[in-house]
Amino acid sequence: MRPVYWRPPIELSATEQTIIKRIRRAKLFVFLRQHRHEVFDEAFQQALASLYQESQRGQPPVPPALLAMATILQAYIGVSDDEVIEASTMDRRWQLVLDCNDTQEPPFSKGTLIAFRKRLRAANMDQCLIERTIEVARETGAFGSGPLRAALDSSPLWVEDFLD
Repeated sequence: MRPVYWRPPIELSATEQTIIKRIRRAKLFVFLRQHRHEVFDEAFQQALASLYQESQRGQPPVPPALLAMATILQAYIGVSDDEVIEASTMDRRWQLVLDCNDTQEPPFSKGTLIAFRKRLRAANMDQCLIERTIEVARETGAFGSGPLRAALDSSPLWVEDFLD
């Protein structure tokens, strides 16, 4: 089974609009929610899906774009894998971006996140993820590409075996 593409809504729901109005700092969440469909367009999702081999066994993988989005947030904010899982169920800003508002269960497990990051690094797609996110920030002018690059390039997530 190949992973499915992540297709969260583009238009903001009333709940999402309310959450966005309450975000005073941490504008990265607003940028990523409003532009996730541009960061993870069809071509980039296809590239991410190629990290997985075709298999008839097991469960279908979590959409790689969803895991990539969580990885971007994790790298920018500098939290552990455990904190990512916790934030996906406790923090409305994370839920806004990951399209899992008011969820009681995390959208993926810690092991799935770690395995995805290993695949990403092994295929040298981690730099593509950074560059793609920065490119959309620059093109849209919706978020400072300089601070984003500085934060993502210096993140310890890209160092082998960090948090594993």
